[in-house]
Amino acid sequence: MSTSQAFARIAVFGRHLGVLCITAGLLATTPLRADPPESPEKSKAPESPAERFEAIWKADWQWRLGEFPRQVRGEDDARAEARLERLDEATQQARGRYWADLLEQLDQIDPAALSQAERANYAVFRHQIETNLDGVQTQAYQMPMNGDSSFYGSIQHWAQRQRLKDLQEAEDHLTQLADVPRWLGEHQAHLAAGLAAGRTLPRIILVGREAPLQAEIELKDPTASVFYRPFAQLPDTIDATRQAELQARAGKLIGEQLLPAQRALLAFLVETYLPAARESIGASELPDGAAYYQSTIREFVTLDLSPEEIHQTGLAEVERIRAEMDQIIAELEYEGSFEDFLEFLRSDSQFYASTPRELIAHASYYAKKIDGLLPDYFSKLPRAPYGVAPVPDAIAPFYTTGRYVPPPREGGSGTYWVNTYQLDARPLYAIPALTLHEAVPGHHLQFALAAEAGEQPPFRRYNYLSVYGEGWALYTEWLGKEMGVYETPYDHFGRLTYEMWRACRLVVDTGMHALDWSRQQAFDYMKANTALSEHEIGTEIDRYIGWPGQALSYKLGELEIRRLRAEAEDQLGADFDLKAFHDQILALGSVTLPVLREAVQSWLAETVAAQAKGTG
Repeated sequence: MSTSQAFARIAVFGRHLGVLCITAGLLATTPLRADPPESPEKSKAPESPAERFEAIWKADWQWRLGEFPRQVRGEDDARAEARLERLDEATQQARGRYWADLLEQLDQIDPAALSQAERANYAVFRHQIETNLDGVQTQAYQMPMNGDSSFYGSIQHWAQRQRLKDLQEAEDHLTQLADVPRWLGEHQAHLAAGLAAGRTLPRIILVGREAPLQAEIELKDPTASVFYRPFAQLPDTIDATRQAELQARAGKLIGEQLLPAQRALLAFLVETYLPAARESIGASELPDGAAYYQSTIREFVTLDLSPEEIHQTGLAEVERIRAEMDQIIAELEYEGSFEDFLEFLRSDSQFYASTPRELIAHASYYAKKIDGLLPDYFSKLPRAPYGVAPVPDAIAPFYTTGRYVPPPREGGSGTYWVNTYQLDARPLYAIPALTLHEAVPGHHLQFALAAEAGEQPPFRRYNYLSVYGEGWALYTEWLGKEMGVYETPYDHFGRLTYEMWRACRLVVDTGMHALDWSRQQAFDYMKANTALSEHEIGTEIDRYIGWPGQALSYKLGELEIRRLRAEAEDQLGADFDLKAFHDQILALGSVTLPVLREAVQSWLAETVAAQAKGTG
């Protein structure tokens, strides 16, 4: 994953505002306002539909730069006043009115009158605005955490990743840090309002999630705080005297404002929120829960599929994958039952690293092996490199098995995180599939190429749609067979158990959030069908409980990409060019499934026509 979303650059800011600041990769802001911002001027509407749409998105992008935090830096080195975004109820409702008005303007444009490229822009832009408006209408901002990330952890992660290039950036960052207590307080106010309305996170996913706060408030030295790290690495362009002054101010600010603010938030979470959080796990148990869950399906799948339809797709995929698993077990001449084989995989020491370094080395080996294979399958490769590193200790105990963290907007390397916590839950046979997914040709390849696609408008260049990104990454796990990445039958079984894991998600996510499944029922289903360790199953189930809908995107996106490839292979036969197919998909950046299908089918029709012309 890149982050349930997780660590993606995205231009959608409403639903999870403040929840996934890590995932969003957003970067600085100008002052905010509670009154509805002005929409693009209707009185000066250009003549053509394309011109009208361009005027709308350009005006909206400027609004975003002024309205949301940490977005400006990297935009042609523009500077904005150093503030964090406003999150209060009045601002949320003002944004909702703005997005509703924006949709009315989009309704006045006929997509059929646009070129194919413009239709893709229109569809992605509209999906962003609809998702944002859904977030306001369902009051999702009253649950500014999920089973994967927390708003207080995300602001810590953002702060420590800053690289301050000059004195002005250092001053701006100090001003932003001074705004953190207000920012945390507004999140706390939403949590309190959610308690009063019966709209809370499930209690089960909150236990232990206070670790990022706990680690901070126990500090005796403010300079040990994650918020201080950018000031410990100030550039030589700032003279030593000014560096010392900035560092002293940062330490004082952290000690007198940030640590107390985090201490107050922790007390609220532990003493007030956690005891009153709901015992139920399903989204259907929330106020207007069915509508909320359907809105998450629209957000993460980009189609308005019903939970029941998705559930049945999952059951069919589980049955298909199980048959492939049985074939591998037969090839290994294993004499026990399927359940016995899974227990063998979970418990035999040959499948597990003995040290964190060994696990990281294993992942690094596969990363470099795959790097060398890429030119045979892709014509265009990104300039940005990536590294391999362990998941940070503060979040590792309840974190997923791996993650991709994209580079900052101003440049640098991406990072393939591998979770080295509890090594007996991290099987080596799963590392090839994990590496394909999180590093290359999965998330790093897709993210880096999208970031370098300067010809796309910024709302697409920094966009991340889970069904596309996670669907692509899961497709690359399957592609690994063709690339020769998997070296043993156990590696192949590891790929299948990862695919089974994603198929099971369709079953258990819809089961818990729409079909009244219990946590134990979901746990048992995952245990019976995958080789994941019980620890991994538990953390995954809790992630789905706290992040409804996101887990659906992987399998549904992969199935669409594989369907499109099968159609292309069928129509082009021996003339099918796999590099061209991959390049076509990756050139899109991050798009909805309808846009993906239209783009690939258009490319396919043009290719068929060109072949017919060449043979005629």
